[in-house]
Amino acid sequence: MGSELGTTNLLLGIMAAVSVLEALLLVGVGVGGFMVYRRVMTLVEGLETRQVAPMMVRVNGILDDVKVVTTTVKEETERVDEAIRTTIHRVDDTADRVRSTVRARTSRVVGFVRGLRVAIESMLHSRDSSELRT
Repeated sequence: MGSELGTTNLLLGIMAAVSVLEALLLVGVGVGGFMVYRRVMTLVEGLETRQVAPMMVRVNGILDDVKVVTTTVKEETERVDEAIRTTIHRVDDTADRVRSTVRARTSRVVGFVRGLRVAIESMLHSRDSSELRT
């Protein structure tokens, strides 16, 4: 029975040593991973400082310019739209005034011409009637 315990103890010792080695390996991988993480974060911060921050300043400047241009275009569009509406209103008023003036001035002439036509027709009609009687 003693030899059996010796073999069991030897196997248990080997398993304990392997477990200790695995634990050391895990601790080493953890420390290595942390070191890699720190280096990557330092690299990312450096890239952000050198590349991203100046780019963001430029992009924000461009966005501010776009905002100013958009506001200006909107204001100018509204101003032009109002000017067009005012001009159309003035043209409509002018056309109405011209129409009224022309109508007022031509109505007398048209009335005179119609009266003259009726008088001529009536004279012609009365001549035709008198010629038919004779």
